[in-house]
Amino acid sequence: MNVSLYQAAAAMNAQTRWQELITDNLSAGTVPGFRKQEISFADVATVSPVDMNGVTPASFLIPVARTSTSFQQGELRPTGDSTDFAIEGPAFFQVQLPNGDKAYTRDGEFQLNGRGQLTTKQGYLVLGNSGPVQFDPNNASPLTVSSTGQITQNGVSKGRLSLVEFQNPNQLVATAGGCLLPSQPDVTGQPAGNTTTVRQGFLEAPNSSATVEMGSLINAMRIFEANQKMLQTQDDRMGRAITDLSGT
Repeated sequence: MNVSLYQAAAAMNAQTRWQELITDNLSAGTVPGFRKQEISFADVATVSPVDMNGVTPASFLIPVARTSTSFQQGELRPTGDSTDFAIEGPAFFQVQLPNGDKAYTRDGEFQLNGRGQLTTKQGYLVLGNSGPVQFDPNNASPLTVSSTGQITQNGVSKGRLSLVEFQNPNQLVATAGGCLLPSQPDVTGQPAGNTTTVRQGFLEAPNSSATVEMGSLINAMRIFEANQKMLQTQDDRMGRAITDLSGT
């Protein structure tokens, strides 16, 4: 068994996964509140499945990649739009998906639909403490949101934004709509504490950097090419050995 072939192939697979994550981070570089995906590498011990002539199988290491989400705070940028909101702190906005499930997002680029409901760009309803945030569609008065999430329109209270924190946000997984969902049914959040504030007229920038991601992409490609050369070298060596042993 040629262990080097397995190791090089596993390393190439890990680098391919890294390049995919970098591509995702770059493509979402303009999405407010986007949380970048990160990768870490480790070695997993394994044992050769072949046991010939009673010889104890040899153990060796195979490189593997593990992914995680970075929940580091992004920069807050002013927009001046009254329906744009940014969160300072670890909390998330709570929204309602079309199927009724609750999801979570840091993208506070909201808008009002024809019925006066506050929604995300995808049309998901933004939730308050007592249900979807509802405004009077015939009232042209601007809405105001305090630092604690309390919403008013023309001096009339419209509830409070539902802000939720998770003890371990890595238990959330991203969905195609840009929101996050609990990875397990028992993963629940709690109302945001005093460490969370809302900024009206601001949006949170992605916590990824195009410059850093491009540098990582170059590194990933170089490591991939190095392992590709190793794979080719081992394949050539095995070919020569087979040729020599066959006497042809």
